[in-house]
Amino acid sequence: MKRVAIQGGLGAYHGIAAENFFNGEEVEIIPCITFRDIFKSIEKEPNVVGIMAIENTIAGSLLPNYELLKEFKLPIAGEYKLHISHCLAALPGQLIHDIREIQSHPIALMQCKDFLNTIPSAKVVEHEDTALAARDIQVGELKNQAAICSTRAAEIYGLNILATGIETNKRNFTRFLIFGNDWVVNDIQKNDVINKASIVFTLPHTEGSLSKVLSVFSFYDINLTKIQSLPIIGREWEYQFYVDFKFSDHERYKQSLSAIKPLIRELQTLGEYAEGITAALNP
Repeated sequence: MKRVAIQGGLGAYHGIAAENFFNGEEVEIIPCITFRDIFKSIEKEPNVVGIMAIENTIAGSLLPNYELLKEFKLPIAGEYKLHISHCLAALPGQLIHDIREIQSHPIALMQCKDFLNTIPSAKVVEHEDTALAARDIQVGELKNQAAICSTRAAEIYGLNILATGIETNKRNFTRFLIFGNDWVVNDIQKNDVINKASIVFTLPHTEGSLSKVLSVFSFYDINLTKIQSLPIIGREWEYQFYVDFKFSDHERYKQSLSAIKPLIRELQTLGEYAEGITAALNP
């Protein structure tokens, strides 16, 4: 059985991604309040697996989560790309015209802006988590209130689904990273073909330093799929670069890392893993 720590409550999209990634295995979800708490859970129980959103096709990158990966140094075991489809859920017996307040995570509310505009009489309230918003309605027996959440959360907390597919952009995907201690990662990856890596590096504050590094990756046929810069605290106007790339030749990938070392200040490999397949759009 896999014990997986997630941010959010039961029925959260993190939990759905975890169950899909470990399809065919028994999964126990460990709810956490914050993303940092995921890493703390692994510190307390070293065999626990963590899963954490890193970017969304609409909202963009979750920048603080990059820093957590660097800080805790737990290697990435894999990734999962989940299609996010929201629903509106309320207590049984409630109808859309009864709803006076709608609560959910700020990003979910943003993703459903067009739908929310069709219910101008309902007050929109931010909540820490989509699934916990649904739970609070159930526990508090809150009439005239609804949550934007997953259909799974609505089912778990016994809510009536008033509308489905309410996100404005139907091509709404979130990429999740799975991580843990070395022996946990080795077990997860035992049948994987490793063709992707995530690294972070810093550069000297000199002209053309980034372009030189990128030229090296190009020479070694390394396909960059993402590059994200974050400021270095305490070093004004200097940045660290988080890079994801794919490769078909593991030896050339290793050679490329050796080749950039004279050009950079610091290098940390966050993980080497199999590229995740984008989940099909929900019907």
